[in-house]
Amino acid sequence: MKGIVFSEFNEMVEANYSPDIADKIIVESDLPSGGAYTTVGTYDHEELLTLARRLSRETGTEAAIVIRRLGRHLARRFTELYPGFFDGITSTFDFLDTIERHVHVEVRKLYPDAELPRFLTERTDENSMAMHYQSRRPFADLAQGLIEGCAEHFGDRLEITRTDSAADDLYKSSFNLKRVA
Repeated sequence: MKGIVFSEFNEMVEANYSPDIADKIIVESDLPSGGAYTTVGTYDHEELLTLARRLSRETGTEAAIVIRRLGRHLARRFTELYPGFFDGITSTFDFLDTIERHVHVEVRKLYPDAELPRFLTERTDENSMAMHYQSRRPFADLAQGLIEGCAEHFGDRLEITRTDSAADDLYKSSFNLKRVA
């Protein structure tokens, strides 16, 4: 997993809790990397899960909620760090449609070794979309947070339902998204 996710996790913890809590969960987690991340480095995704569980114990917030909040945080940060991905796009559905054919293409140019999840979209009508997430890592909560963060960015009100499954060493989730008034 790319270091930017870890760096942004630390920034989120510092901003929403405190720098002391961020330091404490890193020290207490006894991570192989020591908790020192560069945005372009690659790290074991288990470290992020360990940090989320440690923050969960520290704050009483479920680890799944921590990961979803990270997804929302990343969506906000990506709009700041990579505004070109959002140019000319006016809705969550339009953005989600670009992930596989534009965003991930560009990420692979920069990081050919990146193991990216799949985000396959299917419009069922003008107010509904199915998005299918597939990854070797258990981060459907992160994907859901990214969807929620995109909806905030575009001012879309969405009803999101999710169905999870796992097969063939893959974590799969289907998100049904519906615009609501």
